Amino acid sequence: MTLTVSSSAFQEGAKIPAKYTCEGQDISPPLTWSKPPAGTLSIALIVDDPDAPSGVFTHWVLFNLPPQTTELTEAMPTQAELPSGARQGKTDFGRVGYGGPCPPPGRPHRYQFTVYALDQTLDLKAGAAKGELSSAMSGHILAQGRLTGLYQR
Repeated sequence: MTLTVSSSAFQEGAKIPAKYTCEGQDISPPLTWSKPPAGTLSIALIVDDPDAPSGVFTHWVLFNLPPQTTELTEAMPTQAELPSGARQGKTDFGRVGYGGPCPPPGRPHRYQFTVYALDQTLDLKAGAAKGELSSAMSGHILAQGRLTGLYQR
């Protein structure tokens, strides 16, 4: 099953406003997604840049969102544990919470906001890296969807 992921801040394949990047306020954009399938016990989100010079660069790792969650507001807190019980992992910036696009000058980079509906709550500590999340999700993804935005400096 596919989740439909969107943002009121930018359309699929369009430029991410500077507000959500290192050149602006560096806050997370608002996101919404379609209702996950029956049996969903948690939601996870990974934001990465597959065009980074050193390989895929991780900008946000968020997991154990309650299963009824279908949106994230703009400027989500950057603390390791959120009031909902969700946890944030460590990005390639070396901190937890959202880190906006900040590519080197040159061609546009793609930023992939991928949402996963999972059939379990993950036994991971806050601060887990993307690789740990990916391993823990393996075999437990009921649905997923992606929104891709572009940014260049």
